[in-house]
Amino acid sequence: MTCLTVLAAGSLRTALTPLLAEYTHLTGQRLRAEYGPAGLLRQRIEAGEPCDLFASANTAHPQRLLAASRVLRVQPFIANRLCLTVRSTPATLGADWLSLLSNPDLIIGMSTPVSDPSGDYTWQLFDNIAPLLPPSAVTLKLRARQLVGGADSPPLPVGVTAAGWLIQQGKADIFIGYAHYARLLQNDPALRVVEIPAQFNVLALYALGIGTPAAEPLAAFILSPAGQRFLLEAGFMPLVQE
Repeated sequence: MTCLTVLAAGSLRTALTPLLAEYTHLTGQRLRAEYGPAGLLRQRIEAGEPCDLFASANTAHPQRLLAASRVLRVQPFIANRLCLTVRSTPATLGADWLSLLSNPDLIIGMSTPVSDPSGDYTWQLFDNIAPLLPPSAVTLKLRARQLVGGADSPPLPVGVTAAGWLIQQGKADIFIGYAHYARLLQNDPALRVVEIPAQFNVLALYALGIGTPAAEPLAAFILSPAGQRFLLEAGFMPLVQE
């Protein structure tokens, strides 16, 4: 049986690693998975790198591949949202999400737009909340440091979350990232995870780009109740919000 290649957004690693292992256990299908910023993975596929299944943190990258005939079809499969992780100090204790973002003394960290959908979603968040803050969205975008997810970003140590590691290293006081990481961060006494209200938050819609017919059964498994269980247990949100 031919080994299938899966290129997936780094934010999916914690969910897809056991999901793909379960799929191999059930079917015997061998899989090779590689994780990274979805925009950079898209560029590799555009350049001709073989990929049976592309799992992106947005719909735009798979749709671009579809327009270029690099994938057969696009299928949304799970959702996410953003949250803040902040260094727990007397200055930040009790501060809400808006107060934290509007505090010019706090360094804001984020991912890299275009290369990583998390960065694009963060910029969209800045656009959403600009009317609530004295600075404009442009000011927020200039103030926030793009610390991960870019072609030249330094790699993170294996097994760490970007928010926790960057804050612990003193590279940021606040990190804006995906909310499904909250379960991995909330027990660290040095950190505090702060929710962003739904009316200002950004819905991150993840999508599959099915590159070959051989990947269709795997895509179907990801969309099945068994596959969705791995994603929901990892903190992702169902496509249909109740």
